[in-house]
Amino acid sequence: MLALLLLLVPASSLPAPASGDEGAVPVINAFSHFCSPTSDADGLYQPNSTFAANLASMSAVLPKNASASGFSAGAFGRAPDTAYGLALCRWDYTGDDCGACLSRAFKDAVNLCGRSKDVTIYHDQCHIRFYDQDYLAGAVNSPESVASNMNNVSRGNVAAFDGLVTRLANAVADRASNVSGRYATGQAGFPPDKINVYGLAQCTPDLTTAQCQACLAAIIKQMPKFLSGRVGGRILGVRCAVRYEKDIFFTTTGDMVTLTPLLDPSKGSSNTHTLWIVAIAVPITVLLCGFLACFMWMRRRRRRVTNLSGRVNIPTMSMEMEQVLKLWKIEESDSEFSLYDFDQIADATRNFSNDYKLGQGGFGAVYRGELPGGLEVAIKRLSTCSVQGLMEFKTEIQLIAKLQHTNLVRLLGCCLQAEEKMLIYEYMHNKSLDCFIFDSAKGAILNWERRFRIIDGIAQGLLYMHKHSRLRVIHRDLKASNILLDRDMNPKISDFGLARIFCSNVTEANTTRVVGTHGYIAPEYASEGLFSTKSDVFSFGVLLLEIISGKRTAGFYQYGKFFNLTGYAYQLWQEAKWHEMVDQVLGVDYPVTEVMKCVQVALLCVQDSADDRPSMSDVVAMLSGEGLTLPEPRQPAYFNVRLSSLPESNSSFGESSYISNVALTDEDGR
Repeated sequence: MLALLLLLVPASSLPAPASGDEGAVPVINAFSHFCSPTSDADGLYQPNSTFAANLASMSAVLPKNASASGFSAGAFGRAPDTAYGLALCRWDYTGDDCGACLSRAFKDAVNLCGRSKDVTIYHDQCHIRFYDQDYLAGAVNSPESVASNMNNVSRGNVAAFDGLVTRLANAVADRASNVSGRYATGQAGFPPDKINVYGLAQCTPDLTTAQCQACLAAIIKQMPKFLSGRVGGRILGVRCAVRYEKDIFFTTTGDMVTLTPLLDPSKGSSNTHTLWIVAIAVPITVLLCGFLACFMWMRRRRRRVTNLSGRVNIPTMSMEMEQVLKLWKIEESDSEFSLYDFDQIADATRNFSNDYKLGQGGFGAVYRGELPGGLEVAIKRLSTCSVQGLMEFKTEIQLIAKLQHTNLVRLLGCCLQAEEKMLIYEYMHNKSLDCFIFDSAKGAILNWERRFRIIDGIAQGLLYMHKHSRLRVIHRDLKASNILLDRDMNPKISDFGLARIFCSNVTEANTTRVVGTHGYIAPEYASEGLFSTKSDVFSFGVLLLEIISGKRTAGFYQYGKFFNLTGYAYQLWQEAKWHEMVDQVLGVDYPVTEVMKCVQVALLCVQDSADDRPSMSDVVAMLSGEGLTLPEPRQPAYFNVRLSSLPESNSSFGESSYISNVALTDEDGR
């Protein structure tokens, strides 16, 4: 049951706190707040407890991270004292203002809620929530706060005004749920009362389109109950919010939703009748056009799927392929996943022109494409001679409905026609991470702040796969070339063709088919076929060393006395010379403590024994926490593979042959 707090406010925003005399009671400018009952001893933490320390780390990290993007969330510390936190600023309230607002909210949490473990603080432009239970995995919006302006529209116009507000709220909600920032604004005129209405909808950016739509729809459904006839109102929630006012209260942009023409107060009431007709006629026309477009789209989609099935060469199609096709139809109805015609993809890539080709791997080629409407996509065209292609193709399709996270690349759909098998992804404008960290010129673009944001994003994506998704997923091929970067250099884990899905109570498995890429494979997986979440942790540790150093782990590169990056890094760590491995393009102006912590976390991840490696929950806590004492890393895998141990002849045994033969797949993991 949702927790609601109903407030009446005289204006569209709260007044700034007044400055009082020294010694006066401070003004708390939180819009509303929720705390767990102080009578519940289990809901309170002690001042010097581990939870208090984790909460202090959270209050320092979340405002800082959110000031860059407007949103930050994460888990701080280890169970049972983990603090789960979320911080969100209104999209047009960014930078230092956002950080300051969130910092004030954490201070308000102490002033208003004392030592409560479950706190939600709403400010006018930002809000926070922290809790000792993991609420981040879901999309629950409670506790919610409802507030309204005390002024009403004319008594006889309540129904018409409520209808306009509902239409405006639905319009901005639809826009917000379909853009990456999960934020939209809109405007409309209301001639009967000679006022304009301005609306806003926002979700946390980590929600999927479907989750955002559902969250906002639940809020809009409550608006008639709490806000009927009010000229301004809002319902704020942890995951989404809707607000409208008769005065503009946000920074305007060029892509606002315009539902009906705005009124010009200088023209008085002479045009009121005309505007009222427009206000009625335009929505009806739009609604009819929408129904017609929806009907035509559904008819075309039904014909397209039917034609697709008809064009497949059934005699050459295996039973497994038929099962996959049935699975796709299920996924298409349950997600944002779509089926595409071959002709559509051919048109989008100019018939697979080399000018549109992004790369070539063992699986086939990747092309950039542009669909009707201007949507840019990346198209993976699997080679017809790929033995493993069908299995990996099916794996990616199975995962589409289960993996939805801001740090995982989004699979938009697929194309299956005769021998053609293609996967269609969202397009990443900055390609993959290896294009930057292994290139001295491009590497300079990635200062330490950006590198750390990439590290944190990869860790958050893996944590979601290992713990917070509906099924536990092990990637098995995490590497720099499988980390894609969007326009803002945010990381997204890609290529789930080799991933394995576990039930939530399964922690490891064996296989006789070892897959992956040389240099990233955990030793227990390479030698025994035993893989688990700790296999991904090992790969993450290797990737972290690559990001810090700008050096490749794979291939026969000489690093000091070693043929691998892990041994080289560990030796430098033991000799207190870890700074010698830091990428030279970073210069000397980097946060020494933070970089040193990242080196230590990386070495903990690549320890030889899987039991010694931390979980991704621990990794995220170590990366985001401040003042934590980390354990000393033990010997990493492949540490004994030194230059001095290599025989002069090409021996087929010994440690040197083991490291040279560990590349059981090619560089693309196939």
